[in-house]
Amino acid sequence: MEITFTALGALRRRELPLMGQTSLWMFPIYGSAAFFRPVFARLKNCGLFFRGTVYALSIFGAEYASGRLLEKHDLCPWNYNRHHWHVNGLIRLDYFPFWFLAGLLFEKLLTPKQESGK
Repeated sequence: MEITFTALGALRRRELPLMGQTSLWMFPIYGSAAFFRPVFARLKNCGLFFRGTVYALSIFGAEYASGRLLEKHDLCPWNYNRHHWHVNGLIRLDYFPFWFLAGLLFEKLLTPKQESGK
């Protein structure tokens, strides 16, 4: 997902090789989305806007915490200091819509499908 997102940023800059990038540190960070599965179950009867907001805020929290931990060891692969709406260079508040949608995508991918007729 991140590689596609960064490649689309390259397209916006007219860099046609569309090089996307990530860091190996991101695999366990994105993999931690599996821990949201119980949250998805608890929120299943809540509205879409509420669920997406909870997911986006949770992702911000996880991004900030993991970024802070990696930053202490000079390993943080991202730095948002040069962007508007950043918090300590670790999260970008303007990414809220992306995290909102990513949370709903994770919900769809990680929630077991209900079998019809049972």
